[in-house]
Amino acid sequence: MDFERLGLRPFRIGGGTVESEAGGVLRLGLPAAGPGYADAQLDDTAGRPRAEFQHRPPFRMRLRARASTPRPVGTLGFGLWNDPFAFSLGFAGASRKLPAWPQALWFFYGSPPNDLAYAVPGVPDGWKAASLRSPRMPGLTIAAGGMGLMALRPFRKLQGWAVRKAISLIRASEVGIDVQLAEWHTYELTWTRAGADFRVDGATVLRVTQPPDPPLGFVAWIDNQFAIISPAAGVRFGVLPVLGPQFLELAELVLEESSAV
Repeated sequence: MDFERLGLRPFRIGGGTVESEAGGVLRLGLPAAGPGYADAQLDDTAGRPRAEFQHRPPFRMRLRARASTPRPVGTLGFGLWNDPFAFSLGFAGASRKLPAWPQALWFFYGSPPNDLAYAVPGVPDGWKAASLRSPRMPGLTIAAGGMGLMALRPFRKLQGWAVRKAISLIRASEVGIDVQLAEWHTYELTWTRAGADFRVDGATVLRVTQPPDPPLGFVAWIDNQFAIISPAAGVRFGVLPVLGPQFLELAELVLEESSAV
């Protein structure tokens, strides 16, 4: 796969690799790793302010993908986001921009103890399709709020209340995907001004009527992070040991804006 033709740039840290394989397959790989953070990522957001991200409706993403194991350690996925994180909390957009509330249309996997259920009912971990539409706020305000949440960690009930209030501001839709992650499947995202559809092997798994506002950028990644943002469990971030090499493979990637979508 010629990812440069698609305007994508690799990001590697902690021994992560981005390699082209036979048959047009692109492999994002992690080595066996200890306590440090490791990531392999492709995106078209590096070096761009959010206002200049490339993707707006009508938009279509299509690709085939598989992972090295049904239950990788950490997180992986692909789709659209606003590169929201400015601290070293995984999600390798870290430290490139001021923080923002998350906006996303993506296929996302998180192994335990990840707990990122924003919808009701939510999907705290595992393989899912998800849409996140969040309020627009100044980055410094969000940074201060995030540090305030972390400072409340000794006060579990108060932190839980604050997390619940924060999550209530996010318009989220998500659904678990019941396919074998280690087998090849076709994933599609169609984003229009009226909403967004997620499909797996041609079948619609999630239909969204309140998608995030444009513009968004493309990202595909695999890393060894975990993130917990839960009224019950509080707020925690960290990395997980990877006992053996693992990867995410992509093929037949299409990213297109088209009036026909």
